[in-house]
Amino acid sequence: MHAGFQSSDAMTPASQTPRRVAIETQGCKLNQADSMALAREFTAAGFHVVDATAPFDAYVLNSCTVTHVADRKARQALRAARRRNPDATIVATGCYAQRSPETLREIQDIDIVLGNEDKRAIVSRVLGAVTDATPVSATGLDPIPNSTSDRTRAMVKIQEGCDQVCAFCIVPRVRGRERSVAPEAVVEDISRFESLGFKEVVLTGTQLGSYGFDLPANEDLKSLLARILDSTTVPRIRVSSLQPQDIDEGLLELWADPRLCPHFHLPLQSGSDSVLKRMRRRYDADAYEMAVDAVRRQVSGVAVTADVIVGFPGETDEDFRRTFDLCKRVKFADLHVFPYSPRPGTSAAHFDDRVAPEKQSERSRELLANAVDCASDFGRTFVGTSRPVLWESSRESGAQLIWTGLTDNYLRVTTISPAPLANTITDARLDRADDHGLISEAAIETAPMTGP
Repeated sequence: MHAGFQSSDAMTPASQTPRRVAIETQGCKLNQADSMALAREFTAAGFHVVDATAPFDAYVLNSCTVTHVADRKARQALRAARRRNPDATIVATGCYAQRSPETLREIQDIDIVLGNEDKRAIVSRVLGAVTDATPVSATGLDPIPNSTSDRTRAMVKIQEGCDQVCAFCIVPRVRGRERSVAPEAVVEDISRFESLGFKEVVLTGTQLGSYGFDLPANEDLKSLLARILDSTTVPRIRVSSLQPQDIDEGLLELWADPRLCPHFHLPLQSGSDSVLKRMRRRYDADAYEMAVDAVRRQVSGVAVTADVIVGFPGETDEDFRRTFDLCKRVKFADLHVFPYSPRPGTSAAHFDDRVAPEKQSERSRELLANAVDCASDFGRTFVGTSRPVLWESSRESGAQLIWTGLTDNYLRVTTISPAPLANTITDARLDRADDHGLISEAAIETAPMTGP
């Protein structure tokens, strides 16, 4: 342990002020939900949660391991944290820590390595390391970062784990078997965030469509969403991700309630049936397009976003062309493109016929260029209309305040307004578009919904 916490004056009165912990999150929205829970636990233990760029006494990295690039970014972040605060306690947790704990323990800059299975022990381990951090009353300290902009959107975990074991994916090994959070606990979490002033909750998990399989009969995602709509009044509820096979008419009927955001993230991965089969995905290209069509028929103004992996082992030029053509037909509102990265412990890591890195890069560039055009086209279809915008933050430009926020269907909007729009939802007229999103000349068409 680093000497900065072993000084002889560790129990001086000055040391009884709250210790500062920074929590940095990489990867998915599920990690963001876990980090928010960690922030609450640290606050209850007497810590003050600060931004990772501020001075801190302890630093926690909630890591991702979905690609080798994610692993590298985790190591870089941990070493950078040590450089910024040489005497701090540095903690690695999350999926990389779960998959490769010994690799991380060999890095001198890291004091504590705890995987996903041991996240509940993080606060007590940090308390033990920071020997002069006397727990103080949490009264007056927020269980989340302090700024108003941090209160706009809360991640609520409803499910964790995956039993589907796709050939390329390490997640089942680092998140475990599928298990659901009790619906009462989900509603309680949402109500707590609502009481703190959050205007939007994002329901997160590894396989949201599997919600409830391990709970008593008749519990599933549809029943959970219905319960949330009935038992809470938070203005916005966003579902982070669904599989195309999860889409059915009964589920989509719930989106008649405007509190459910018209935004569906449906991972595609490939538009080639032969590649999808090798990936062990549970749909083919036709079924995927049918799911998108069903969503668009039933949910007005909906944004459909997706993930694609390029260069999966054995992917031919024809396979890629099928993926490109499907993406061009579907016209996603946003598309995340990932060059295939072999993950030790997955079956695809043993596949032959690797695609050359330069070919992966070429395909990524082509797909991303089309994705940018499709995203721009999607945004421009809303020019001249009004959408509700949750305003997040502002910056000064001369004597003016430029605000930025997101519509219910996940379009980035900016406006100039002297009004304090932070963490309010207003109807905004979308007047024009540029390369960065949409611009509103009239941000407030109705009174701001300020909430609690």
